[in-house]
Amino acid sequence: MYVAVDAMGGDHAPEVVVQGAVEAVTEFGVSVILVGDEARLREILGDRRIRDRILTAHCEDFISMDEPPLKAVRKKKRASIRVAFDLVRDGKAEAVVSAGNSGATVAAGVLTLGRLKGVERPAIAGVFPREAGPVVLIDVGANVDCRPAHLFQFGIMARAFASSCLGLRDPKIGLLSIGEEGIKGNEQVRLARELFEKSNLNFIGNVEGRDIFAGDVQIIVCDGFVGNVALKLSEGMAEAVRKMLSKDLRSSFLGRVGSRLAQDSLRNFQEKLDYEIYGGAPLLGINGVGVVCHGDSSPRAIKNAIKLAADYVENRLVEKMSTELKELLD
Repeated sequence: MYVAVDAMGGDHAPEVVVQGAVEAVTEFGVSVILVGDEARLREILGDRRIRDRILTAHCEDFISMDEPPLKAVRKKKRASIRVAFDLVRDGKAEAVVSAGNSGATVAAGVLTLGRLKGVERPAIAGVFPREAGPVVLIDVGANVDCRPAHLFQFGIMARAFASSCLGLRDPKIGLLSIGEEGIKGNEQVRLARELFEKSNLNFIGNVEGRDIFAGDVQIIVCDGFVGNVALKLSEGMAEAVRKMLSKDLRSSFLGRVGSRLAQDSLRNFQEKLDYEIYGGAPLLGINGVGVVCHGDSSPRAIKNAIKLAADYVENRLVEKMSTELKELLD
């Protein structure tokens, strides 16, 4: 299995992306195809290139973070993200990982591989770590303007993903709103609620922002605007908590002694807040496997995203999602 990695996508590409790819190959045994400027990639790889395990695919262009996604994808046919999806389309790779322009990743996935039957809008599913087990928030950035039917489809896709890749059987699904009551929320949310209530999904009604980390729900549905704000807020809060805790522990003698005695507990606490554990978020709804990473991803995040992409292929995520969509939408 080869995972096509957009080596030119991300705030710190290609160096950080290449390093993460090398770590994924050596630690997890995954094979990768690095897509980008071949001469530069070979220079960064140096003697770390592993025969038949790390390949390169040359392309002359890439899409920057500030370019209009759809326009750029259509215009730049030899951009790294397009070439990566071309490799999947042509059977040379089985998944794509990118830390580049997320809108361009979505657009390239749709234009190259198409959508699954019944899906109008592919969506990005963010996985949040928490004490009670992972929770899936969908959409976290692919679609800022949605219709109620799109939200319903997001819930179905997330259920297929959660059951096939996270081991969550018949997960509870909630609709993110400003209150638990059915009358709360905008028209989009109220109409989407009606669709969920008529389905055989395990829908528990409206949930609030605090339920992302503390609620009895495994899937939370929202549009991409709200979801992306929630995602970035959570990442910022986690970083702020880490810094405040570290500062408080260093500010006194007892705090420094206590931190040494509780090193294992503090390390576990930090890991639970660390989004890099998951590496990236699956792009659900395209006819193939794609993983979208944070633009500021570290080598560790890239490494884990590549492992996730390989796991999704092995778990036959696309096949299971297609089957579930057919059963629930027919």
